[in-house]
Amino acid sequence: MVTRARKVLAVALLALAALYALWFGQQAQWVAVVVFAMPPLAFGIALLRHAGARTAFWAGVLALLWFSHGVMVAWTRPPERAHALAAIALSLVIVFAASIPGLRARFSRKR
Repeated sequence: MVTRARKVLAVALLALAALYALWFGQQAQWVAVVVFAMPPLAFGIALLRHAGARTAFWAGVLALLWFSHGVMVAWTRPPERAHALAAIALSLVIVFAASIPGLRARFSRKR
């Protein structure tokens, strides 16, 4: 069974992959497309195919790097700020969606 948090995580990862493909594809930076778009695409597909908690964990870890990249670009390159802010928002969704199952387990009532 795929939980709602896992679905949100998969959709956010696929949206981030599409964003990076659009962003770097417009500039014909194909190495950047592969480096930035392929990991979230692979994680998103794996999560839709019922991957384990490790996949969600590593997606959350990598989202911290995508967040940092988005902040750096938003701060230093004003023409790319809209793409960077979208990447920041999606990376935050990924971090929170990856963390929800663990937070529920940690703070649920013990029976």
